[in-house]
Amino acid sequence: MNHLPLIIKREYLTKVKNKSFIIMTFVSPLIMVALVALVAYLSQINNDKERVISILDETEELSSVFENTEHTTYNILTSDTNLETAKELVKAKEDFGLLYIEKSPDTASIVANVRFFSDESPSLSIMSGLERKIEKKLTDTNLKNGGVDIQQIKASEANITIAQETFTGEKTSKIDSYLKLAFGGAAGYLLFMFIIIYGNMIMRSVIEEKTSRIIEVIISSVKPIQLMMGKIIGTSLAGITQFAIWVILGSILVFALTAILGISMADLQTPQQEIMNQAMQNPDIANEVQLGMASFFNLPLGNLIVAFMFFFIGGYLLYSSLYAAVGAAVDNETDTQQFMMPIIMPLILAVYVGIFTVIDDPHGTVSTVFSFIPFTSPVVMLMRIPFGVPIWQQVLSFVILAGTFVFTVWFAAKIYRVGILMYGKKPSYKELYKWIKY
Repeated sequence: MNHLPLIIKREYLTKVKNKSFIIMTFVSPLIMVALVALVAYLSQINNDKERVISILDETEELSSVFENTEHTTYNILTSDTNLETAKELVKAKEDFGLLYIEKSPDTASIVANVRFFSDESPSLSIMSGLERKIEKKLTDTNLKNGGVDIQQIKASEANITIAQETFTGEKTSKIDSYLKLAFGGAAGYLLFMFIIIYGNMIMRSVIEEKTSRIIEVIISSVKPIQLMMGKIIGTSLAGITQFAIWVILGSILVFALTAILGISMADLQTPQQEIMNQAMQNPDIANEVQLGMASFFNLPLGNLIVAFMFFFIGGYLLYSSLYAAVGAAVDNETDTQQFMMPIIMPLILAVYVGIFTVIDDPHGTVSTVFSFIPFTSPVVMLMRIPFGVPIWQQVLSFVILAGTFVFTVWFAAKIYRVGILMYGKKPSYKELYKWIKY
């Protein structure tokens, strides 16, 4: 009789009814949203902080470049103010800091004699902003002193953006590549995390039943391979349920938090994001973004969704069978360490190949080869597909992955069949080889 559906149902219900599983399912989104809200709140406080920076410019040439912003006010001191007096004034008014530009005969000397005084260390973004203002002004001054017409230089500058277009007439852009990499990277990373989290759950489940001797009763009426597949599928369904609840509950909490507390995720802006927002006002960059949006709708979304489902499921089942075999071979989690490295290394290799190779040459030899190797193909192929992979390559890669899964299940079942009844002995690779030959 086929007991697989019963085993899947038992494993699923056992997992979803477990108190720790229920607690983590509902508490994890709360913790994550709370952390995001805390970061947003702290960022909002930091962004809303008003700073007053006093400028003592003895050259009387650079103070004009400092213009007040929403959160930064520049207080220009008279050039005849003594430095020590300026320090006392800044400290008395509790200003953020004092920028001192010493009078010097030439720009080279000015550069060497610019100092910033403050009670606390200023951030890199503040110092970089001050330096950029001074550098631009001094550069223009050097050009003028050299008899160079600055306006003529600006007029002679040539900015070029090479238009990209396929032979079929489809327009693309540089942003197109980053968009495709983002899709592939997200899919590969999600698979990587899913394998790590729920593969370990399968392994711990096997170890728990083995150490509690429940497995001796179960194995008397169920084939080892059915028991192993039931655990893999049942735990996978529980994992999908938990993940779906996380997404739904997390979305509801974020929406509620934004509406009730008025904390916007936009408050997580960094100085780099502010620079990007300013750059967006540039018509050329805005045009690039429009091309990027067009590229999004030109992505093979149907192919991406179907391939994601097949490679995600195939990759997860392949690795989860190995996790189950490791769980059957040992008596506790401590003994699993010697067997985990050969499982984790292909995953890490796949991520590195995807990040450092696919982005540079998605159709190169390295990317192509690793997209056919079953232990790396789920990640690498998912990262290649947005760049356009022939259907025959996708099908061939999945067939190899499915064939390897079948072989791995057979291989793991051999270990599982013997290992689940072995106690008190730490197996070696030599011992595992003997179990496979039984």
